[in-house]
Amino acid sequence: MPVYDLNLLTALHALLSEGSVAGAARRLCVSNSAMSRTLSRIRETFDDPILVRAGRSLVPTPRAAELRERVSFLIDETQAMLRNCSVLDLHALDRVFTIRANEGFIVEFGGALLRTLSSEAPQAALRFAVKAEKDAKALREAQVDLDIGVLGETGPEIRMQALLRDRFVGVIAPDHPLASGSITADSYAAARHISVSRRGIAHGPIDEALRARGLKRDVAVVVPSFPGALALARQTAFVANVPERQTIAARTGLFTFPLPFTTDEVVVSMMWHPRLDADPAHRWLRSRVKEVCAQ
Repeated sequence: MPVYDLNLLTALHALLSEGSVAGAARRLCVSNSAMSRTLSRIRETFDDPILVRAGRSLVPTPRAAELRERVSFLIDETQAMLRNCSVLDLHALDRVFTIRANEGFIVEFGGALLRTLSSEAPQAALRFAVKAEKDAKALREAQVDLDIGVLGETGPEIRMQALLRDRFVGVIAPDHPLASGSITADSYAAARHISVSRRGIAHGPIDEALRARGLKRDVAVVVPSFPGALALARQTAFVANVPERQTIAARTGLFTFPLPFTTDEVVVSMMWHPRLDADPAHRWLRSRVKEVCAQ
């Protein structure tokens, strides 16, 4: 009976998920040349090219497409079996947790979360990933352990738990003219504004609320993060509009005021794939994230 190297399944899963040798190498923390050699072994084992070049990218063969779901299932089942085979020993937990969150969440809650994890599980590590999209792909493909943010496009299987409820506030430099008097919807709209959007979109819920009052604000600049907006507000006479709970520390020294009109509440949640539901280490991580956000 032939002996097979089951580590090849992990490499195959990474290759099919990433669609490139370089991407799979980064995921498994190996060199590109090592991953290329592994791909050669996979091709030999399955007697199939698996990935073939199409222009500047690699595409899966029909055989690889057939294997994708089966390999993913085997990887998930193996990880679940190994993780649940013993009682969780936090001091011996040697694991990297990847959390996808925006920069504002990291600035406000990342330090407290890191202190908690370092104290309870000193060998565990955190890796924060860029929150570029609102979809479930990274959760399904095990690229991230937790996705934190305002609920976007998810799948029916994705688990979710609310962490905090937030509202937008206006933030200006202490010497801004608005800081010395009563702020009305008209005076707010007359000021120049800093908007936050990862996609560079200047229009949002605040603009809709103003439009309902027959007002329009002047968005002078769009930045990709709330800390970036606050940094600009410190140095200019522009108004930053940021979520209150997620920017407490970052707003130190600035003048904060409630918006002079009503906007919808923002709910920040954590999302994860159901394969991690019963994983003791992941349960512990979720509980600590929830505790940090409740402080």
